[in-house]
This record gives sequence, structure tokens and C-alpha cells, in this order.
Amino acid sequence: MSPKSLYALIAVLVLVMVGSKSVYIVKETERAVMLRFGEIVDPDVTPGLHFKIPFVNTVNVFDARIQTLDARPQSFLTLEKKRLIVDSFVKWRIADPAKYYTSISGDIFRASERLSNNIEEKLRNQFGERTVTEVVSGEREEVMDAVIRDLSMQADEQYGIEIIDVRVKRIDLPPEVSSSVYERMRTEREREARELRARGRELAEGIRADADRQRTVILAEAYRDSEETRGEGDAEAAAIYAEAYSKNPEFYAFNRSLQAYRDTFGGGGDVMLLKPDTQFFRYLDDANTPQR
Repeated sequence: MSPKSLYALIAVLVLVMVGSKSVYIVKETERAVMLRFGEIVDPDVTPGLHFKIPFVNTVNVFDARIQTLDARPQSFLTLEKKRLIVDSFVKWRIADPAKYYTSISGDIFRASERLSNNIEEKLRNQFGERTVTEVVSGEREEVMDAVIRDLSMQADEQYGIEIIDVRVKRIDLPPEVSSSVYERMRTEREREARELRARGRELAEGIRADADRQRTVILAEAYRDSEETRGEGDAEAAAIYAEAYSKNPEFYAFNRSLQAYRDTFGGGGDVMLLKPDTQFFRYLDDANTPQR
């Protein structure tokens, strides 16, 4: 290769290197700042294809998407001096790339550390002004709104960060307190169970006593009705017998005697000692007397 060709190749390589260093791309999901010897000359580079002066300008590109900071659980004291373990998270994104770069050098880990400390301070202040009931259920939304408002103002002024949302994932009692609360709750539930069980027994006894009373009343009424019906039947039978007897007393007496004979002599092994001339054998004597 001739010296001229070598120089031409070197020149092409230099041009390619300079060209590659002069062009840069900012994506839609990114924010960037351009610096000239460490001084910001463009605080917010728009997305697209851009040019810069190699070795003079430098471009720092940051992720502009919403970031999630899962803060470490912290211990806070409430207004009643009760300790709670609070687990929270923050959603944020870059609002001012220049301030974000100058305050924390565009380091996402440093930004997370600063935000974690700030949210810990805001939550501690809010929890210290409220009771356990208020922070758990009664004023939980108010707590979150106050934390978002204060944190947003501080993060925007100091770091160029926009706070999207702050939420508490869970609130727990310390382990030693949880055990005592669990025992107290278990004792309370056992007491309620005993009360309900005793109330159920009293109710069951009342139902059983009422059922026994109703049964006695029903049986008494049934016996009364049956006796009345039986009495009416006996009265009606007596009336029928009386009416039949009044129509033909002789036939009625004869029929009664036959029934008495049937009942008396039907056993076969019975022995009766009666005088032959008693009224009992009147119809038998008539039947054995020869007709003349």
C-alpha cells in the first residue's frame, strides 16, 4: 500500500470517528442535557437525532419513564406513642433534567436514596400527629395526600423530580406487640364464644320448654275432644237402645238374654251355680217347655 493510500485510509477512519462522536439520538422515553466542558448549554434536549461537537460537548441521557421506589420498612410512633412498622412505595419521574443532573449528578441510585429519606421524614411527621385508628383507616387518604404534597414540593425544588404517587402497602405492629394483641384478641373471641354458647343454651331450653308445654296442651285438648266424642257416642247409643227398648221391650229383653247366654257359655270350661228357677233361665225354660 502506497503512503498516499494509507493517509487516505487514516483520514477516512478519523472522519468516521468524528462523525460517530458528533451524532447522538435521544429516545422518546429519555431526557437529556448537553454540556460544554462541564457547563450545561442545553438543559432539556428534545427526543430525536442531534449533533454535537466531539470532545467539546457531552450529553447525559436519563430514563424519563416512571420509576418505582420501594422504600424500606420503617418504624414510626403515633400520637399515642405506639410503634408501627410502615412499608411504602413512591412513583416518580424526571421533571427537570438540568436540576436532576446538577443536584444528584443524574444518579438514579442517589435519587432513590434521597427520596427514601424524604418520604421517611414526611411519614414520620404525619404518623406522629395521628392515632393508630386514624392512620390505618380513618384518615389514611389524608395522610397520603399530605405526604404527596410535601414530598412533591421538596423533590421538585431540590432534585427536579415529579412525584406521581405515594402509597402505604401495609402497616404492621412490632412482633412483640403483635403477640400480645393476638392473645388479647383470642381471649376476647373466646369470651364472646362462651357468651354466645350460653345464650344458645338458654334459647334452646326455652324452645324445648315451649315445645313441651305445647305438647301437653295438645294432648290435653285431644284427650278432652276424644272424651267428648266418646260421651256423645255413648249418649247416642243409649238413646238408640232406649228407643229400641221402648218399641218392643220383650224382644229387647230376649236379645239381651241371648247375648248373656253367648257370653256365659261361650268359654266351654266355665262353671256357674244358679238356681234353675231364676230369671236368667227364663227363656231357656220357655224353649224346653213342650208345646201343647
